[in-house]
Amino acid sequence: GAVNFLKAGLVSADAITTVSPTYAREILSPQFGCGLDGVLASRSDAVSGILNGLDLDEWDPERDAHLERTYGAGDAAAGKRSARDALALEVGLAPGPRPLLGMVSRLAEQKGADLLAATLDEIVAKGFDVVVLGSGERRYEEALRAGQAAHPGRVAAVIRFDERLAHRIYAASDLFLMPSRYEPCGLGQMIAMRYGALPVVTRTGGLADTVVDAGAGEGTGFILPELTPAALIAALTRARKVLASPRRAQAMRATAMARDFSWGASARAYVALYERLLASPARPAE
Repeated sequence: GAVNFLKAGLVSADAITTVSPTYAREILSPQFGCGLDGVLASRSDAVSGILNGLDLDEWDPERDAHLERTYGAGDAAAGKRSARDALALEVGLAPGPRPLLGMVSRLAEQKGADLLAATLDEIVAKGFDVVVLGSGERRYEEALRAGQAAHPGRVAAVIRFDERLAHRIYAASDLFLMPSRYEPCGLGQMIAMRYGALPVVTRTGGLADTVVDAGAGEGTGFILPELTPAALIAALTRARKVLASPRRAQAMRATAMARDFSWGASARAYVALYERLLASPARPAE
């Protein structure tokens, strides 16, 4: 018979960790458990999630060498306007006050590229400009190129990987799109918040653990209740209302930029877990 070494590890481990609390719950279900949900569910007391962290030196809008003008929470509005103007010249967007929706992603169904392709015309009609950086499945690459051709100056599709440009998109964007079908942790939404771009995300995995919806007090972004075109347009409509109020937009940006997504926070959580394990009796061998 076949031997599954991952299953053996799950059965015998004293603790099982994954990269976000929500994903730790999701993998107990058939939808996310990849055939091991039964084993994981039987060990649910041992399963926990600890978020990944960011390299705060690499992703720092106050010291980012890829930006013409650096900025912090106090001057984020001006800094992001400068970044928007510079990016527009670089990728062919028309200048103007329209809000910019950015996406830096692998172009795949898992990442919700199909949802963006299906709603792109309506997003532009709602008054947004769109910039996408990434590569992946050819059908989505072609759909985004077609969107750029249909909306010159309003849609920019850069079909490649470009780390420098990624930094500039995070800085320039008012909103950052991550409509993933599943996302164990995700770093894009954390980077976006650090740069004052408010994430528009689905309620899954690490996205659910890191983004607080604008309707919940100290909001840092906008959460789709379901993965549908209508839900995305509704979330963007809510976001547009927030962006129309400079005071509210600045308050949300400041809250988002103040979040601690450092590896230090993650390391402290791992240390606490290991200390609990060391203080606990060893599990009997099965």
